Amino acid sequence: MSDIHEELGRTVLQSAEEMFRAQKRLADSAIRQITFPQMQMAADSESNSVAVIMKHMSGNMKSRWTDFMASDGEKPWRDRDDEFVDRFTSREEVEQVWEDGWRTLLDAIKKLGPVDLTASITIREEPETVIGAIHRQLSHYGYHTGQLIVQCRTLAGPKWSTLTIPRGQSRQYIQQIRDAAADSNP
Repeated sequence: MSDIHEELGRTVLQSAEEMFRAQKRLADSAIRQITFPQMQMAADSESNSVAVIMKHMSGNMKSRWTDFMASDGEKPWRDRDDEFVDRFTSREEVEQVWEDGWRTLLDAIKKLGPVDLTASITIREEPETVIGAIHRQLSHYGYHTGQLIVQCRTLAGPKWSTLTIPRGQSRQYIQQIRDAAADSNP
């Protein structure tokens, strides 16, 4: 592998890890703003609660990222249908399941090297490149992170604390970035 390909591969893996971590930070910040009973609320019988989405994401992470390079991403031990059933009795229990999934994902990403990106793996018996699987999971987790945030925002109501740039403050935010850059480059 040439130096440029090696560097590109490291950059892709670092960027993917940063994006996964950013998704987790956003979700964690939103989830902290609601109570355990709110985590278990669903809009209707066909909707998923925050707790159920967290459980599903974790189940997906554990299945996809356990033994990532050597076995199918849809593990025989995974019970996907059960991921959509809320049997949680405490917030701590939900958070433990959530953290276990993220730990599985992040540990697996750290083990990958640039040469792995074009390797073939399988998900549900379909071939996929490692880089394709990473993009697939970034998209999947991004989708569910968005769901979590919208639900938490709705449930938190007026107590909600914005996760990104508050409305009407884009110019101030950009100016702060410019000021910080100017201060670091006198």
